Amino acid sequence: MKYALSALLLSPVVLAVGTPAPAQNSNDLSEVVAHMKAVSTMNAGFTQTDRNGKTLSGKLLLKRPGHVRFEYQKGVPLLIVADGKSLTMIDYEVKQVQRWPIRNSPLAALLDPGKDLARFGKRVNTSDKNVISVEVRDPKRPEYGTITMIFTRQSGAPAGLTLSGWVALDSKNNRTSIRLNGIKYNTPIAQSNFTWKDPRPIRRK
Repeated sequence: MKYALSALLLSPVVLAVGTPAPAQNSNDLSEVVAHMKAVSTMNAGFTQTDRNGKTLSGKLLLKRPGHVRFEYQKGVPLLIVADGKSLTMIDYEVKQVQRWPIRNSPLAALLDPGKDLARFGKRVNTSDKNVISVEVRDPKRPEYGTITMIFTRQSGAPAGLTLSGWVALDSKNNRTSIRLNGIKYNTPIAQSNFTWKDPRPIRRK
């Protein structure tokens, strides 16, 4: 089975928030910024749906700034890890490793709480007043793609919001949606979770 980074970053929208519309009259992102700054770690389950309707599930670990781990369900030999600088996809079945700078991925907006949302982000209309949808993209760097993060108001969550999931769009207009469940915020996560075993054979000189 051959995987590509698109397995994480591309597929149709499945979150029930309506189709992104032009920015609302208010582009106040203060609630979202407060939430992002209040979250240092996140531990959650995730469900990923591709454009053909196929779903995969797994476990997500996030540690800001710049660290994330997507560990897929049993039988899916794919691991995606960000170590603070690079986003790496490891396919253990074909013994292949691909790597990109985090800043070149839509996930940069999620991993860096210092991301200038006021500059690159805008609120988009949703069908529910308790849902905040924020689209982040750099118009000068369309090759970096777009991420639309979906937040739900929740009492007791950091700054009163919880991250329900996101939709990522790459430069080729491929979409992926991620839905989160069982979220735990600001619990200790060991740095060792953001390392990985290289499956490639050692080349001897």
